[in-house]
Amino acid sequence: MDYARQLFDAIAEPTVFHWNTMFKGYSRIDCPKLGVSMYLQMLKRDVKPDCYTYPFLMKGFTRDIALQYGKGLHCHVVKYGLDSNVFVQNALINKYSLCGLIDTARGIFDMSSKSEVVTWNAMISGYNRIKQYDKTRRLFYEMEKKEVLPSTVTLVSVLSACSKLKDLECGKLVHKYVSDHIVESNLIVENALIDMYASCGEMTVALRIFESMKRKDVISWTAIVTGFVNMGQLDIARKHFDQMPERDHVSWTCMIDGYLQVNCFKEALILFRQMQTSNVKPDEFTMVSILTACAQLGALELGEWVKAYIDKNKVKDDAYVANALIDMYFKCGNVKKAQDLFNDMSQRDKFTWTAMIVGLAINGYGEAALDMFSQMLKASVIPDEITYIGVLCACTHTGMVDEGRKFFASMITQHGIEPNVTHYGCLVDLLGRAGHVKEAHEVIKNMPMKPNSIVWGSLLGACRIHKDADMAEMAAKQILELEPANGAVYVILCNIYAACNKWDNWRELRKDMMDRGIKKIPGCSLIEMNGVVHEFVAGDQSHPQIKDIYLKLDEMTSDLKFSGYSPDTSEVFLDIGEEDKESALYQHSEKLAIAFGLISSENGSTIRIVKNLRMCVDCHQMAKLVSKVYEREVIVRDRTRFHHFRYGSCSCKDYW
Repeated sequence: MDYARQLFDAIAEPTVFHWNTMFKGYSRIDCPKLGVSMYLQMLKRDVKPDCYTYPFLMKGFTRDIALQYGKGLHCHVVKYGLDSNVFVQNALINKYSLCGLIDTARGIFDMSSKSEVVTWNAMISGYNRIKQYDKTRRLFYEMEKKEVLPSTVTLVSVLSACSKLKDLECGKLVHKYVSDHIVESNLIVENALIDMYASCGEMTVALRIFESMKRKDVISWTAIVTGFVNMGQLDIARKHFDQMPERDHVSWTCMIDGYLQVNCFKEALILFRQMQTSNVKPDEFTMVSILTACAQLGALELGEWVKAYIDKNKVKDDAYVANALIDMYFKCGNVKKAQDLFNDMSQRDKFTWTAMIVGLAINGYGEAALDMFSQMLKASVIPDEITYIGVLCACTHTGMVDEGRKFFASMITQHGIEPNVTHYGCLVDLLGRAGHVKEAHEVIKNMPMKPNSIVWGSLLGACRIHKDADMAEMAAKQILELEPANGAVYVILCNIYAACNKWDNWRELRKDMMDRGIKKIPGCSLIEMNGVVHEFVAGDQSHPQIKDIYLKLDEMTSDLKFSGYSPDTSEVFLDIGEEDKESALYQHSEKLAIAFGLISSENGSTIRIVKNLRMCVDCHQMAKLVSKVYEREVIVRDRTRFHHFRYGSCSCKDYW
């Protein structure tokens, strides 16, 4: 373009054709500002634009440029009498839809002759761009009524909308244009068809199209892999993924997301390492997926590496990525880094504020979470139903009953958010934990929807805390009607019977468990060390360092007993002697993880553990003493919340 400009400048009196050629060139190399600058020079030299000027000029516009110059150029279009020209109208429709001014674009479209398919494509693409797929579909039906023959561009855009809407009927209608040879197919159309059928769950048809294709590219393969991932058929998805002759960052990210969907977080990280060795550069969506895996595993070291990678490789660092980083830091128990990141953000959206509120709440910073909610409202950011879940959790974990009741009411009166079953579960949990068990039961009875097992589970958990056996029996019965094989319910009820000395009921329930073959869910704890996630189950013997771990556990138990530790067997319901109960407690997964953390990390470093079940009373007591005796911060994320153990006390204040 520099050389073209030199030649252009050598022309004494360039015609509008020469100027248009320059505009077209600048659009091709994404330099629209230079095009606008030249356009202004053209007007100063009294050269009038023609019907090609504005389409060439606006073709390379970005959203920012379109917002800056778009309306002014539209005025010029009218001034020079070009507003009825079909090429100019198409350029204006594209420009306004790019700006997000879709109603203005539609106004121009409605005033046009609508005789050209390009005009329809411009409007359809505009609706797709702002994700108004239903309007894309309606416009396509209108186009059919007007008997305007679609092009391949039309078909691809409409198929994309059908894919998002999961509209198989409309998708088949589009497919008919190809199968009846009305519109000639190509690779892009075939890929769009595969994507549409896969999104609608019609994998047999998608595979048939895929296998009949003369040429397949990475998009074709990725569409098939994505289809099987979305159907939960991960083995078949992986089989096709492994057969791909070429993989790009989209196909890798799709397969990684598949593992995330089925909670196989370690497998997702393994696949990411393979992606790196394949020299495929991840994008921001890959990074968010990996941060999600790190968050679920509590893998802070790897999460920190991902952040460093984002900074070093200048991966698009927008609110989407920042929100994932905040979530990762909170789920790894690093509250300060999450807060620092939030404070450094130049742009925050509703999800940023919600991530902060939820993160502070589950880490035991209830008052800070509610203060954050107050700041969110002052910033004129409207909360949604997820935000209110975080607010209610903040009240629950800090015992703020009155505040919780007020927030539950205000979500309806102030923001018009109808509480869903999760909100009611939070309210039941809040009331039940604070000892208002009967009121919690009344809330369940008056719910406008049928309570699920989580709501009844909140009531059962409250019965465990407050030793209410009668209410516990009723709640357990309701859960077992919904989930007959829920072993955790039997365990909690057994513990409640034992705590209330109802041994006849306890024996009867134990026999029922044996007869039904119901087993307690095994405790599992994860701990990251030097970038590797280690997994322990209760009584584990499989770890390569298991001998050293048990030796450290013996030493740890001895040290803690010297400091006042006494095993609490109140939650061990096995029909065995007291000594065997202590042995069962001794082998709990989080104790093994803590012992491994002590022998594998430097003095003074934090030990972070993720547990799949609620921490038992004994492990909680032991972790408090470990933090005091070994001068270590121990952070445990159990099924319901975080426990930050420091100097012999826990952030939950023994309220969990």
